Amino acid sequence: MATQTENVVYTAKTHTTGGRQGESYSSDGNLDIQLTPPGGNGSGTNPEQLFAAGWSACFLSAMGLTAGKHNVKLPADTAVDAEVDLLNTDGAFSLQARLNVTIPGVDRETAQAIVDDAHQVCPYSKATRGNVDVTLNVA
Repeated sequence: MATQTENVVYTAKTHTTGGRQGESYSSDGNLDIQLTPPGGNGSGTNPEQLFAAGWSACFLSAMGLTAGKHNVKLPADTAVDAEVDLLNTDGAFSLQARLNVTIPGVDRETAQAIVDDAHQVCPYSKATRGNVDVTLNVA
């Protein structure tokens, strides 16, 4: 598939060396991090934590878009807690995830509808669909 250029809203650019025991920085200087393996003793983060942070932030923004369809303004303390598991099945690595959503003051049925709609429009959810098992939990 060819890269689209006319519809690009933003391009994130990073440079990474050393893999899981390296460093990564963004071209704009806003990101400059050390990387360490999951569960290791290092002081850096890991790709799974970064993925969880990115997905939860994106998902929360998608919820903000879909909430209007349900005549809801999301409270400021709405939260998405993402859990991303790195799996190793006979040497084949993969991911699975749980997005745990809290929307204070919104009834469970409406909250679930907002979450389900957000899962259809969130770019991370679209990118992982069919590749990453994800469970959506509404508190």
